[in-house]
Amino acid sequence: MTEEKSIRPGESAAVSGSTVVVKVEGAQRRSAIGLVLLGLLAASIMMNLLLIAATAITPAPVMGVRQMLREGDAGAKAKLAVIDFTGTIMPPFTDRWIRQIRHAREDDSVKGVLLEIDSPGGLVADSHQLYHELQKLTEQKPVYVAMKRIAASGGLYIAMAAGTEGKIYIEPTTWTGSIGVIIPRYNAAELAEKIGVKTEPLATGPLKGSLSPFRNLREDERAVWDTIIDDAFERFLGVIADNRSQLDHDAVRALATGQVYTANQALENGLADENGYSEDALEALAESIGLTKYQVVDYAAPVGLIDVLIGMQEDRPNVMDQLMEAGVPRAFYYCSWNPMVPAQ
Repeated sequence: MTEEKSIRPGESAAVSGSTVVVKVEGAQRRSAIGLVLLGLLAASIMMNLLLIAATAITPAPVMGVRQMLREGDAGAKAKLAVIDFTGTIMPPFTDRWIRQIRHAREDDSVKGVLLEIDSPGGLVADSHQLYHELQKLTEQKPVYVAMKRIAASGGLYIAMAAGTEGKIYIEPTTWTGSIGVIIPRYNAAELAEKIGVKTEPLATGPLKGSLSPFRNLREDERAVWDTIIDDAFERFLGVIADNRSQLDHDAVRALATGQVYTANQALENGLADENGYSEDALEALAESIGLTKYQVVDYAAPVGLIDVLIGMQEDRPNVMDQLMEAGVPRAFYYCSWNPMVPAQ
């Protein structure tokens, strides 16, 4: 009579008789599981490599700019290009927009450009970089603007590049204005004192750590930053006064309280020209050029790895992250006190 008995690893058992059969089942199961896990790991690595290859090495037709037909005659030689400024004006989007602006300027088939703006603003330097590039475009081709949900602060700044010859269309529910400059800063000095935190930075000068959120701002430091802010503010006022023929410098300054204006208020105050939508602006732009047969193309950047990474970053910065970032000097043409959380 044959008797089977299971023995776990590490156990011993007495046997009688002349035949002993040993079955090693546990090791086989572990080996099979290991092969499955190894296969899953290899598949995961392969999928990641394919994702990187598909996103980071996307071929760009011309200068990294994709063109998609929106409307019109696909066979027409003349084009009206649409550049979409959506979101906060900051890297890496600034460079993408600059590539699109330059491409529109250099493409002889593009006869006019529409700027669709849906932005709460952004960095001072980036806003001016875009304005500078758009000015060069406006010198060669007519530029119109269509303000969408919000075109405030830096969004208004780049809209001014349409110049005195261009027209700014604004939707009935658009918010604009917010003319001004802000450097975000938290003051957690009392909190640091309560919990016993002391900061002792090693710096080469008394103004090096002036934006530290863990102490009060001294008067000499405030004077320095006021000068910096005033410089950017005066530039903003000048840009509007130079490009809105019905507004002089004093009139712009009167509007520059940081207030956000409704569409009707913007029209009354000379910040916009017509109440309308993108299709209205495109029709008026084509008519101003004398185009009867044309195609409207949307510009876009090729999808890259940065887009995938940004799409995966769903969490907003927490309070501690923002406190630590508050010591980094960043001047914004932005319609919010908290530009650490980009508006989309």
